[in-house]
Amino acid sequence: MHPIDRLAATIDARKSADPDTSWTAKLLSKGPEKAAEKFGEEAVEAIIACVKNDRENLTNEAADVIYHLAVMLAARDVAMSDVMDELTRREGTSGIAEKAAR
Repeated sequence: MHPIDRLAATIDARKSADPDTSWTAKLLSKGPEKAAEKFGEEAVEAIIACVKNDRENLTNEAADVIYHLAVMLAARDVAMSDVMDELTRREGTSGIAEKAAR
């Protein structure tokens, strides 16, 4: 199983966990808006690490971004598999062509 799949499964399992014992459950209990806010915070931290050319911190922040993206998706009941399917659909398509088709 791919780490992204394991992450999504863990987040899904934590939806019903006690928010006092699970960070994921705590985020989800605060609603999609809080999940989106945390995703945004982590994205900004990743951007800063990139601009500073801090490879180690960028790696850590990128992992945080992926985790918080997965939580945000779960908060809106968007399956990670749907996102992966969309990426697969886009394979072999120029980004310019894909944007023009929207």
